[in-house]
Amino acid sequence: MSSDIAKIPLKKALLQLDCHFTWVLLKEDIDPDELEERILEQIEFLHSKSKAQNYHLLAYVKYLNGKKEEALENLQKAEEAVKLEYPEDIEKQSLVTWGNYAWLYYHMDKLTEAQAYIDKIKMICKQHGSASPYKMKLPQIFCEKGWALLKFGGKYYEKAKESFAEALEEEPDNPEFNAGYAITIYRLEDYYGKKSATEGSSLKPLRRAVQLNPEDAFVVPLLALKLQESGNALEGEKHIKKALEKHPGIPYVLRYAAKFYRKKGDVQIALKYLTEALRLTPNSGFLHHQIGICYRTQFYELKKTNRRCQPTEKMEELMALCIFHFKTVVERKTKFVYAHLDLAKMYAEREQLQEAEKIFQSVFAMSKLTCAEKQQLHLCYGNFLEFQRKSESEALKHYMEGVKIEHESFDRNKSKVCLKRLIEKRIKKGVADAKSFAILGFVHQLNGEKKQAIECYEGALKRDPGNEEYLSALLDLRLSLQS
Repeated sequence: MSSDIAKIPLKKALLQLDCHFTWVLLKEDIDPDELEERILEQIEFLHSKSKAQNYHLLAYVKYLNGKKEEALENLQKAEEAVKLEYPEDIEKQSLVTWGNYAWLYYHMDKLTEAQAYIDKIKMICKQHGSASPYKMKLPQIFCEKGWALLKFGGKYYEKAKESFAEALEEEPDNPEFNAGYAITIYRLEDYYGKKSATEGSSLKPLRRAVQLNPEDAFVVPLLALKLQESGNALEGEKHIKKALEKHPGIPYVLRYAAKFYRKKGDVQIALKYLTEALRLTPNSGFLHHQIGICYRTQFYELKKTNRRCQPTEKMEELMALCIFHFKTVVERKTKFVYAHLDLAKMYAEREQLQEAEKIFQSVFAMSKLTCAEKQQLHLCYGNFLEFQRKSESEALKHYMEGVKIEHESFDRNKSKVCLKRLIEKRIKKGVADAKSFAILGFVHQLNGEKKQAIECYEGALKRDPGNEEYLSALLDLRLSLQS
């Protein structure tokens, strides 16, 4: 009991520190083993990145994984790295290290050691006239927070963007801060499915980051990909070639080069780079996923030209390779929803319907899916129900679920197309009921096609004259035409 009482003032101080333990990085949003491996890969291959930052994050992930002693070892490595990376500013640059030490010792019930680190932080903050007794507003700490948030996945990208923006306010020309900000904007576009080259896109910040550091092995390939997406593939390829020249044997450059060439249509070149990268980092879920996508591209190309009803031997081989690589990804990246869906779709292609169903249901059982993930899930499962299970009525339900999620995306638009196609097919056959007409009216309404929507709701009311929902929708549409 006395130990618990002693912890209370200590906890109050701990909560005011600026470190990984106070940045609300939740275990439920990552696969700790997989993230540990990714951080170790960065330490080994990205020599330009701060080892101190990577050891801090690795220590925190080890703690989340229940490996407290290993977490301590990594904080000791971080301490050594700080001395090498910031020889003229060791104390200020050690604040995150000390904060993590304090929290870790607190969780190990070593309260004296925890208090000693809190005192060290307090002393440095006082010496430098900080407004807070336990933290300092340092751009490097904002930057480190941004990188940590970025590593924890899509749900953290907005907060990562804010952190890098705060760092840039202090030092607008800092290459690392610009790189972090540009990468975050690029990831946000990917996360929300916004690939445009508009003013608010990542193209400008990526160009700025490359201008400030043309040697950055991570940012240069991303600029190349963004240029390709923006219709400047030739300029993009120049950057990819430069990156491959300057950084041979770096998995990050190889994997983004592979992505670039796959999108260009050179799948064989993409596979060459991916195989090379996989040799260096054999456990990379990203690489297995990209390899699976390349084999899937080859499979669909063969499927288009295959006039026979049965798959050829080569198609069978490609499906088996896709399944092997997608299965490897989901075993290693258990929260990677899109890889699960890719695996389910390939099982469906191979007529392994039970396996596909099992994967789909495992994704439905996942908690905290994003709007984009839910939309893709409903679309893929709708396709599965329509084409493999031959259940159009069940497929309609899932397409509708995807459309009802108010998040603009490619998958939502695709679900609208699927709904429209299925219902028009029913109308043609003369089997469309009131609900079918109402759904089609809803789709037209979403597309801004008010006159067509009115016709559909009128058709729905002919078949179900007393339906208040259809009547209300029809009145709203007529009023909107008058205004």
